[in-house]
Amino acid sequence: MLTGAGARAEAVHGGSVRALLVTVLLSAFMFQLLRTVGLRAFSMASETYTSGTHSAAFVTCPNDTVAKDLARGIVEKKLAACVNIVPAIKSIYEWQGKIEEDNEVLLMIKTRSSKVPALAEYVRSNHPYEVAEVISLPIDQGNPPYLKWIGDIVQE
Repeated sequence: MLTGAGARAEAVHGGSVRALLVTVLLSAFMFQLLRTVGLRAFSMASETYTSGTHSAAFVTCPNDTVAKDLARGIVEKKLAACVNIVPAIKSIYEWQGKIEEDNEVLLMIKTRSSKVPALAEYVRSNHPYEVAEVISLPIDQGNPPYLKWIGDIVQE
Protein backbone atom coordinates (compact mmCIF):
# COMPACT_ATOMS: atom_id res chain seq x y z
CA MET A 1 0.00 0.00 0.00
CA LEU A 2 1.35 3.36 -1.03
CA THR A 3 1.01 6.43 1.07
CA GLY A 4 1.70 10.11 0.55
CA ALA A 5 3.48 11.09 -2.67
CA GLY A 6 3.56 7.53 -4.05
CA ALA A 7 -0.23 7.17 -3.74
CA ARG A 8 -0.77 10.55 -5.35
CA ALA A 9 1.56 9.63 -8.24
CA GLU A 10 -0.25 6.32 -8.84
CA ALA A 11 -3.66 8.06 -8.71
CA VAL A 12 -2.49 10.65 -11.22
CA HIS A 13 -0.98 7.95 -13.48
CA GLY A 14 -4.15 5.78 -13.28
CA GLY A 15 -6.33 8.83 -13.98
CA SER A 16 -4.16 9.75 -16.97
CA VAL A 17 -4.50 6.27 -18.44
CA ARG A 18 -8.29 6.37 -18.02
CA ALA A 19 -8.45 9.87 -19.50
CA LEU A 20 -6.30 8.75 -22.44
CA LEU A 21 -8.51 5.70 -23.01
CA VAL A 22 -11.68 7.82 -22.93
CA THR A 23 -10.10 10.33 -25.32
CA VAL A 24 -9.07 7.59 -27.78
CA LEU A 25 -12.53 5.96 -27.71
CA LEU A 26 -14.31 9.29 -28.06
CA SER A 27 -12.01 10.29 -30.92
CA ALA A 28 -12.69 7.02 -32.76
CA PHE A 29 -16.44 7.46 -32.33
CA MET A 30 -16.34 11.11 -33.43
CA PHE A 31 -14.17 10.26 -36.45
CA GLN A 32 -16.71 7.67 -37.62
CA LEU A 33 -19.64 10.02 -37.00
CA LEU A 34 -18.00 12.96 -38.79
CA ARG A 35 -16.91 10.70 -41.66
CA THR A 36 -20.49 9.46 -42.15
CA VAL A 37 -21.97 12.96 -41.96
CA GLY A 38 -19.27 14.30 -44.28
CA LEU A 39 -19.85 11.61 -46.90
CA ARG A 40 -23.60 12.25 -46.87
CA ALA A 41 -23.09 16.00 -47.11
CA PHE A 42 -20.64 15.55 -49.99
CA SER A 43 -23.05 13.21 -51.77
CA MET A 44 -25.92 15.67 -51.40
CA ALA A 45 -23.75 18.65 -52.40
CA SER A 46 -22.51 16.87 -55.51
CA GLU A 47 -26.12 16.37 -56.65
CA THR A 48 -27.28 19.71 -58.00
CA TYR A 49 -30.95 20.51 -58.32
CA THR A 50 -32.58 23.60 -59.71
CA SER A 51 -35.68 24.50 -57.73
CA GLY A 52 -38.85 24.05 -59.77
CA THR A 53 -37.39 21.60 -62.29
CA HIS A 54 -39.89 18.99 -61.09
CA SER A 55 -43.47 19.28 -59.91
CA ALA A 56 -45.97 17.38 -57.84
CA ALA A 57 -49.31 17.35 -59.62
CA PHE A 58 -52.67 16.41 -58.15
CA VAL A 59 -55.69 14.89 -59.87
CA THR A 60 -58.91 13.74 -58.22
CA CYS A 61 -60.80 10.76 -59.61
CA PRO A 62 -64.31 9.41 -58.96
CA ASN A 63 -63.13 5.89 -58.09
CA ASP A 64 -60.21 3.47 -57.87
CA THR A 65 -60.69 2.08 -61.39
CA VAL A 66 -60.41 5.49 -63.04
CA ALA A 67 -57.46 6.35 -60.79
CA LYS A 68 -55.54 3.18 -61.69
CA ASP A 69 -56.24 3.56 -65.40
CA LEU A 70 -55.09 7.18 -65.44
CA ALA A 71 -52.02 6.45 -63.28
CA ARG A 72 -50.92 3.56 -65.48
CA GLY A 73 -51.36 5.61 -68.67
CA ILE A 74 -49.48 8.59 -67.20
CA VAL A 75 -46.49 6.42 -66.25
CA GLU A 76 -46.53 4.38 -69.48
CA LYS A 77 -46.48 7.59 -71.56
CA LYS A 78 -43.53 8.89 -69.48
CA LEU A 79 -45.56 11.89 -68.33
CA ALA A 80 -44.50 11.07 -64.76
CA ALA A 81 -42.02 8.89 -62.93
CA CYS A 82 -44.45 7.89 -60.21
CA VAL A 83 -48.13 8.23 -59.36
CA ASN A 84 -49.35 7.56 -55.85
CA ILE A 85 -53.00 6.64 -55.47
CA VAL A 86 -54.41 7.98 -52.22
CA PRO A 87 -57.76 6.30 -51.52
CA ALA A 88 -60.82 7.54 -49.70
CA ILE A 89 -60.61 11.30 -49.72
CA LYS A 90 -63.69 13.43 -49.13
CA SER A 91 -64.09 16.44 -51.43
CA ILE A 92 -66.41 19.31 -50.63
CA TYR A 93 -66.72 21.88 -53.39
CA GLU A 94 -69.11 24.20 -55.18
CA TRP A 95 -70.41 23.05 -58.55
CA GLN A 96 -73.11 24.81 -60.56
CA GLY A 97 -74.23 26.89 -57.58
CA LYS A 98 -74.52 24.00 -55.11
CA ILE A 99 -72.23 22.70 -52.39
CA GLU A 100 -71.31 19.12 -53.29
CA GLU A 101 -69.70 16.38 -51.22
CA ASP A 102 -68.12 13.33 -52.88
CA ASN A 103 -65.84 10.45 -52.07
CA GLU A 104 -62.88 10.54 -54.43
CA VAL A 105 -59.42 9.08 -55.00
CA LEU A 106 -56.39 11.38 -55.25
CA LEU A 107 -53.50 10.95 -57.64
CA MET A 108 -50.19 12.46 -56.49
CA ILE A 109 -47.99 12.66 -59.55
CA LYS A 110 -44.22 13.35 -59.66
CA THR A 111 -43.01 14.74 -62.97
CA ARG A 112 -40.92 17.36 -64.70
CA SER A 113 -42.50 20.80 -64.61
CA SER A 114 -42.10 20.99 -68.39
CA LYS A 115 -44.41 17.95 -68.73
CA VAL A 116 -47.34 19.43 -66.77
CA PRO A 117 -49.13 20.82 -69.90
CA ALA A 118 -48.94 17.39 -71.62
CA LEU A 119 -50.03 15.72 -68.38
CA ALA A 120 -53.04 18.05 -68.11
CA GLU A 121 -53.98 17.34 -71.73
CA TYR A 122 -53.74 13.58 -71.16
CA VAL A 123 -55.94 13.82 -68.06
CA ARG A 124 -58.53 16.03 -69.83
CA SER A 125 -58.69 13.53 -72.71
CA ASN A 126 -59.06 10.45 -70.48
CA HIS A 127 -60.96 11.63 -67.41
CA PRO A 128 -64.72 11.21 -66.98
CA TYR A 129 -65.24 14.59 -65.24
CA GLU A 130 -66.45 17.53 -67.30
CA VAL A 131 -63.81 19.65 -65.54
CA ALA A 132 -60.98 17.46 -64.28
CA GLU A 133 -58.72 18.77 -61.55
CA VAL A 134 -55.09 19.03 -62.63
CA ILE A 135 -53.00 21.29 -60.44
CA SER A 136 -49.27 21.27 -59.84
CA LEU A 137 -46.81 22.71 -57.40
CA PRO A 138 -43.12 23.11 -58.17
CA ILE A 139 -40.77 21.02 -56.05
CA ASP A 140 -38.41 23.38 -54.28
CA GLN A 141 -36.22 20.81 -52.50
CA GLY A 142 -36.01 17.08 -51.94
CA ASN A 143 -33.83 14.02 -51.74
CA PRO A 144 -31.29 14.55 -54.57
CA PRO A 145 -31.15 10.89 -55.69
CA TYR A 146 -34.97 10.78 -55.84
CA LEU A 147 -35.16 14.00 -57.84
CA LYS A 148 -32.49 12.67 -60.19
CA TRP A 149 -34.55 9.50 -60.63
CA ILE A 150 -37.60 11.56 -61.66
CA GLY A 151 -35.45 13.35 -64.24
CA ASP A 152 -34.00 10.07 -65.51
CA ILE A 153 -37.46 8.56 -66.01
CA VAL A 154 -39.23 11.65 -67.37
CA GLN A 155 -36.84 13.04 -69.95
CA GLU A 156 -37.16 16.39 -71.72
